[in-house]
Amino acid sequence: MDFSFNETQTMLREQLSRYLRERYDFVTRQEMLALPGGRDPGVWKAFAQELGILGAAFPEVHGGLGGGAVEHMVIMEELGRAIAVEPYLETCIVGGAALLAAGGDERQALIPGIIAGDVIIAFAWAEPKSRYNPARIETRATADGAGWTLSGHKSVVIAAPYATHYLVTARTGGSLGEAEGVSLFLLDAASRGITRRDYPTVDGWMASELYLENARAGPQALLGAEGAALPLIDELLDRAAAATCAEAAGAMRRLHELTLDYAKQRQQFGQPIAKFQVIQHRLVDMLMEVEQAVSMSYQATLRLDLPAPERARAVSQAKAKIAKGARALGQAAIQIHGGIGITQELAAGHYFKRLTMLESRYGDQDHHLARLEAMMLAEAA
Repeated sequence: MDFSFNETQTMLREQLSRYLRERYDFVTRQEMLALPGGRDPGVWKAFAQELGILGAAFPEVHGGLGGGAVEHMVIMEELGRAIAVEPYLETCIVGGAALLAAGGDERQALIPGIIAGDVIIAFAWAEPKSRYNPARIETRATADGAGWTLSGHKSVVIAAPYATHYLVTARTGGSLGEAEGVSLFLLDAASRGITRRDYPTVDGWMASELYLENARAGPQALLGAEGAALPLIDELLDRAAAATCAEAAGAMRRLHELTLDYAKQRQQFGQPIAKFQVIQHRLVDMLMEVEQAVSMSYQATLRLDLPAPERARAVSQAKAKIAKGARALGQAAIQIHGGIGITQELAAGHYFKRLTMLESRYGDQDHHLARLEAMMLAEAA
């Protein structure tokens, strides 16, 4: 199979890589994290206005460049290399796919705002007891004459502190765990009845606990058919998991490079530790994990537009393998660096923290292995 990128995709990678290398280095990232809100909003505007990458995967009819999942993968790899705290996954991948799938002029009118950098979407799907199951939600939405009223608690909503809109899953029918009755809503962040508890995550991102207390939303807030959103939500989660795989592959490659450079500089017994055979073996093992992560990320990305069973199988295979590989690589990197590897001053520890978060984001290894097992048993039956 040909895995080479076309001219546009190559240019997209090079353009973003150059920007991040020159204007988003580790020191600059640390300074951004110390700002109010934990980020520099100017970077997101630069993504939109200087680089034009926010529209890379949107159809041309909406002002985009007409790309797709591969463009998302290219961008996420580069963001992973820089461990950038920018909400591309939540806004362009998840939010964009939801708006395109829902249709309707009023909803899709938000897409030019995403491309321009004015709209940021946070995906509020997880709950304290949901454990990666989008049907196991307690948030409820009730219809009335003027629209919808939502009540519930959404946990660890990444990018919520600075989002303009929330993509929220809620029950309009059925009971806990049932496939029927799950709906998807797009709420304005300023909607009455929404409160937040903001906090930083261990890897530097900002997240929130969202509390919806009779939050009001108009009739246009419902995306798709009432009570039938679970297949779309499953697709959004698979696309998010595939993007997470690409981000992890980029972060793993950069952490391997940092570890190799350190091993060449660190002196022990009068020579660089990179000359010790045990360290060389460990570095080769790390490189193998990187290459396998890239290959699995490609596999998942190229199958995102296939029927749901094939898509789910490819995504779970990739996520399970990369979750395991990211942990092994991260631990090896810290061991080679020694105690300095977990200090705030060295980049390696920050990559390790990000990989630790990505390992469980949108499903950890155990979850995706169990999902694969369930699919295999269903096929056998």
